Amino acid sequence: MEKSEENYKVPNLEKGISVLEYLSFHSQGRTLQEIKSELAISQTTAYRILNTLVRLDYLLYNDETKRYKLSRKLLTLAFRPLNEHNLLETVLPRLRDLRDEVKETACFGVLGEQKGIFIEQAQGCHTFRFVLSPGKNFELHCSAPGKAIMAYLPNTVRERYLSYMEFTRYNARTITSREDYLVELERVRTLGYAMDNEEELNGVICIGAPLFNYTGYPCGAIWISGPKDRLADDVIRTYAVCVKATAQTISFELGYSKKN
Repeated sequence: MEKSEENYKVPNLEKGISVLEYLSFHSQGRTLQEIKSELAISQTTAYRILNTLVRLDYLLYNDETKRYKLSRKLLTLAFRPLNEHNLLETVLPRLRDLRDEVKETACFGVLGEQKGIFIEQAQGCHTFRFVLSPGKNFELHCSAPGKAIMAYLPNTVRERYLSYMEFTRYNARTITSREDYLVELERVRTLGYAMDNEEELNGVICIGAPLFNYTGYPCGAIWISGPKDRLADDVIRTYAVCVKATAQTISFELGYSKKN
């Protein structure tokens, strides 16, 4: 006699996953009371789930604020399938070198299911600098890393991501149509780097370049972010060369060859 799908459910596992998903939207963390109320879980069950996740290092607990927040263990776990030839270990030292060269925050990200995912950064040397939270999504139509990766994807893969894109307008500089976006990607391929020229946040400029693995596939991107008043046109041209050179170095270390 066949069992229905209901027989194979594990309610507490589903609740535990819902806790992780809920906390992924709250980088500052949430208290036990907030979590149980928002997810409609009993206090006893919520407490057991939270403490189990803390014990397994998936959550961090702050005694002072009484808040639970995600640890980096989940990020590490999610990154493993993408970690071809120790990708993260290869990128980080070069990211720091790039930061030391241009003094601005240097970042690394990859493609997720529908958007980009920010992985890690080397914080800039200036007092005013940009700081991101690992695991944060970034848009593909208006971000430097999104454009950098999309420009070099195989057509079939690019089409799949294009089908997800809503081209949300953030300001007058945001690309809001598929046609204009494809023209922009052609420009990226010509230049070898991508720009976010205040297309999402006013006053913020980003310069990004793709990373290629040993098969020639764009497996991620690096980029720098800085305020417009520090990134004049001549500085952008200079820093773009630095970003491209660093991306090329990382790609070669991942086994990429221009013959691919």
